[in-house]
Amino acid sequence: MIYLRLFLEFFKIGLFAVGGGLATLPFLSDLSDKTGWFTQAQLADMIAISESTPGPIGVNSATYVGFTSAGPLGSLCATLGLITPSVIIILIVARILKAFKENQTVKAVFYGLRPASTGLIAAAGWTVISISILNLALFKETGNVLDLFSIKALVLAVIIYLLSNNIKQTKKLHPVYFLALAALAGIFFNFAG
Repeated sequence: MIYLRLFLEFFKIGLFAVGGGLATLPFLSDLSDKTGWFTQAQLADMIAISESTPGPIGVNSATYVGFTSAGPLGSLCATLGLITPSVIIILIVARILKAFKENQTVKAVFYGLRPASTGLIAAAGWTVISISILNLALFKETGNVLDLFSIKALVLAVIIYLLSNNIKQTKKLHPVYFLALAALAGIFFNFAG
């Protein structure tokens, strides 16, 4: 039964996450709360690993959740559930779009999907920020504004932003260097603890 549920839950995510892998993050956050298959902290780890490994973040996350919940068959079910709606929709749209590609209604629909996609990606960005930089639980507990932010994570984010955008010598470095820097900082400064 877990296999069918994994397939169906990720089918829903694949059906409604318009805009790519980052758009799946709000749905994954909701899935975490609903099923308990993974925690918000594990979601942050999934994001970090999925962004630093080949493949789309949604597929990598579905594979991870499926594997941790129900082993190799679970990872297959979750991954197939996530990609099935896209395959079906692409086949249908490709067939129909040939006949209607110049239709104003079709153009308007695609134009209207842009803000929806932007909103989902913005929600994903907020999820990443709230998991990695903000400490909302501690802030709610203490009420102290200084407890709202993870100072280590905020400093690391600012340093990487400055290195990747404002310093001439590091501005053109490949993103892999910044991922490696962040990974080393995470180990050295014990971000998990």
